[in-house]
Amino acid sequence: MKVIVQIPVYNEEETLGAVLDSIPRQISGVDVIETLVIDDGSRDRSIQVAREHGADHIIRHVSNKGLATVFQTGLDACLRRGADIIVNTDGDNQYPNEAIPELIRPILEQRADMVIGDRRPQHVAHFSRPKRLLQGLGTWIVRLTSGTQVRDAASGFRALSKEAALRLNVISPYSYTLETVIQAGKKGLLITHVPVEIHQVTRPSRLMRSMGQFIKLQGATILRTYAMYEPLKTFFYLAAPFGLIGLILLGRFLAFYLQNPGATQGRYLQSVILGGSFLLLGFLIFLFGLLADLVASNRRLTEESLYRIRKLELERAQNDAPDPSSASDA
Repeated sequence: MKVIVQIPVYNEEETLGAVLDSIPRQISGVDVIETLVIDDGSRDRSIQVAREHGADHIIRHVSNKGLATVFQTGLDACLRRGADIIVNTDGDNQYPNEAIPELIRPILEQRADMVIGDRRPQHVAHFSRPKRLLQGLGTWIVRLTSGTQVRDAASGFRALSKEAALRLNVISPYSYTLETVIQAGKKGLLITHVPVEIHQVTRPSRLMRSMGQFIKLQGATILRTYAMYEPLKTFFYLAAPFGLIGLILLGRFLAFYLQNPGATQGRYLQSVILGGSFLLLGFLIFLFGLLADLVASNRRLTEESLYRIRKLELERAQNDAPDPSSASDA
């Protein structure tokens, strides 16, 4: 059993050493524990610090590509290096890496495919009140859209089984946290959580530049991901108000017509025009949903093909790898 802890890094020279030093190197039920640092175009000494503190693998992006891209880069790299379990932590020393044994235990016991470290944001004293409210609202929406019982959807401290890592495809350019939970729920992966106590981070968040930007980008991520997996439902919800207004207006005309046929032909003609227009618009939106549902069916086939290709590539790489027992000392 091999565990690789991936650490996304962007200008974290002051805290990265403490993060690497806090990662346990022995866990019951685990044969090998390695660390992978993904540097996202840092301009400080992050890479040198990673080497000084014994990082097993280092990958570097020449330019800053964002957290979502770094996360996917890490998953692909960990899989290529033979990881059975991938743990994602952060380079700012926010997460308690000493809790990694508890974080991966549900996967070791085959009770989960993804385990999220529940920070219990409503009880974190150094979180501002607006941040606590947003975390709670966002998690509630993700629970509705994903069909899971996740308690802290925005937590980046999480563990994934090899199967989960092969199944997930991060598309959002902003963040991976909410999207991967929705994906996992829609793909039938088992998600659970373990409570953790986080450390206070003194530097400003590099992901949330402003509250307005955070709401806009995370809201767009939730809507886009849900629409990818439930396009018919999404377009039905959009079409329903237009169809309902159209039926009400047409029903209004019909009611007056039945009461007094001669007096309604010209007086309530606008109800017929508006009602027909709204009903037609609702039908067209629903029709787009049917087309999107067909596209989603093709996408599911594509994702299944990508999953099988990844799996074959990993199996081929493992078969082609030299036998360590037969290697001679250099």
